[in-house]
Amino acid sequence: MSKQKQAELRKSVQPFAKSDTKASIFQLLNTILPLFLLWFLAYQSLAISIWLTIPLTVLAAGFVIRTFIIFHDCTHMSFFQNKKANRVVGTISGIITHFAFEKWKWSHSIHHATSSNLDKRGIGDVWVMTVDEYIEASFWKRLSYRLYRNPLVMFGLGPLYLFLISNRFNRKGAKRKERINTYVINVSIAVIYALLIWAVGWQAFLIIQLPILFIAGAAGIWLFYVQHQFEDSYFENEEEWDYVKAAVDGSSYYKLPKIIEWLTGSIGYHHVHHLSPRVPNYNLEKAHESTPPLQKATTITLATSLKSIRFRLYDEDSKTFVTFKEIKRRLKSEKPQLSIANKEAGMQGE
Repeated sequence: MSKQKQAELRKSVQPFAKSDTKASIFQLLNTILPLFLLWFLAYQSLAISIWLTIPLTVLAAGFVIRTFIIFHDCTHMSFFQNKKANRVVGTISGIITHFAFEKWKWSHSIHHATSSNLDKRGIGDVWVMTVDEYIEASFWKRLSYRLYRNPLVMFGLGPLYLFLISNRFNRKGAKRKERINTYVINVSIAVIYALLIWAVGWQAFLIIQLPILFIAGAAGIWLFYVQHQFEDSYFENEEEWDYVKAAVDGSSYYKLPKIIEWLTGSIGYHHVHHLSPRVPNYNLEKAHESTPPLQKATTITLATSLKSIRFRLYDEDSKTFVTFKEIKRRLKSEKPQLSIANKEAGMQGE
């Protein structure tokens, strides 16, 4: 794609990069109010049967994800036109979702500026190693990476790490505004938890809140993971990296059932979002449907996305993700060749 066509593509989505105050307020109402109602119903259902409580917590987790998308838009200053409104609603939705607004705003902006750039990995993204890096890595680094990429760790322990550690502590070098925002959110969560435990009891609180947070956290990590970790995803070194190609070819279109698409705030149109982060979530589908080149982005479904669990390392030669098994076979095939090369070098030395 030429630079001119890239500029035209970015320009074509600009009409959708405008927030609609009425649409934003309506989304707040149809997201936050149902979440609170579902929490209350889940508590009331405990008097009848826990088997009635479970589906209510699962549905509530969906609304937590939808709340996170509002939070996410606020970090991009795209949910409202007013910056202060974005910060206020972002902080409130950060309390609900347990994410530190200013901290995540900082790291996520870096993610957008460096997504798919092999030379600028490490902040706001999923840890990705290339094949060559993995082969040259020490035993302990390989082990750490394998554990990190293990589904049980990423989607099982990942939510706990996000809610209890990552979002609760300020990063080194954080500015005063960012530190204070984290403290405000932490104190607010503690006060709300204390009031809820006082009102419903600690057992009922844990039975309801823990599944909601865990399911929402695991699903959120999955969405973030799968939309950049598909087989032929785009990755390049700094000198070859291109913002538009990273957005369109390095982010997928996750085609989801309509109810899931609604609950996830249309974040499946991730290629549109990366091309223009100022497009609010309720305009993503419109931008996609109105821009033919964007419809050519890699499309994945619930079924095909499951394959991405197997993708572990990025192969710079084939420009695809590969599995650990494929690398294991490659290492085994390379060993005899290395032995022969070493023997020949020894003979030449004699």
